[in-house]
Amino acid sequence: MATLQAVLGNLTATEREILTTINTGASSLSLVGSGFIVLCYLLFKELRKFSFKLVFFLALSDMFCSFFGIIGDPSKGYFCYAQGYTTHFFCVASFLWTTTIAFTLHRTVVRHKTDVEDLEPMFHLYVWGTSVVMTVIRSIGNDHSHMSRIGPWCLSRTGRTGKVVHFITFYAPLWGAILFNGITYFQVIRMLKNATRMAAGISERAYQSDVRPDMKALNRWGYYPLILIGSWFFGTINRIHDFIEPGHKIFWLSVLDVGMAALMGLFNSIAYGLNSSVRRAIYERLDLLPESFRRFPKGFKSRDQQQESELVSLKTAEQR
Repeated sequence: MATLQAVLGNLTATEREILTTINTGASSLSLVGSGFIVLCYLLFKELRKFSFKLVFFLALSDMFCSFFGIIGDPSKGYFCYAQGYTTHFFCVASFLWTTTIAFTLHRTVVRHKTDVEDLEPMFHLYVWGTSVVMTVIRSIGNDHSHMSRIGPWCLSRTGRTGKVVHFITFYAPLWGAILFNGITYFQVIRMLKNATRMAAGISERAYQSDVRPDMKALNRWGYYPLILIGSWFFGTINRIHDFIEPGHKIFWLSVLDVGMAALMGLFNSIAYGLNSSVRRAIYERLDLLPESFRRFPKGFKSRDQQQESELVSLKTAEQR
């Protein structure tokens, strides 16, 4: 939503319509994906563990970010402000929740701490508090005396000061989160790879068959920081270009900007939410249905069981 507001200016009516359609379609996919994770958490009691609770709040933030990005508000005045600020608030909260997941994994695996559940109140204060502060500061650069409508969206007319404030309150913490997640996952993966190699050396051939699946599981963790990079790289480039040349919009860059940013919720729901625990909970419910309603593609369930065994072997390797 914030991205769409920033790119629609100085474009033709056709180009604006195309970007609006892309935003609506991509945001709808993210809304469905994140909403599915939220629904699974609420329906399946076995998923209500601390680690998945963080994923739940991540999906919840993505869901509201996508929802407010879709609905728009044709009214002028405070409803327009509310729409713009709520999307900013929940999008910031989304990438901040990814840092709590990375922090929890690092504290558990690298530092061998078992007190992460006690830190939940601090996580909420950090995520929601920072999101509120960033959203309030963003209003400093907005000219609230002039509001314009672009389709169903409300747009505050901002000058160079507003663009700088927007960059500081959104893209600066975003890339800070990307840097933190990258360093954290690098340390976690490096430590577990060393533990896996040590265990393989001790067990020699008896353990070598388990090393390759372990490495695949570790490599998947390395993709998590790439989600934020892929979602917001083009948006960052577009903001910088707009600041340097405010009167010239690059349409193809705007398409990538809007489309990738709106898909962030879908990417997060797939990477963080659709894990073996969620699929196992779904399988158990589907076993209660008639045979005709629970047919799986050949090998689908076996791959899930293999992934689960990979994660179990990782824990075993680290304990050794």
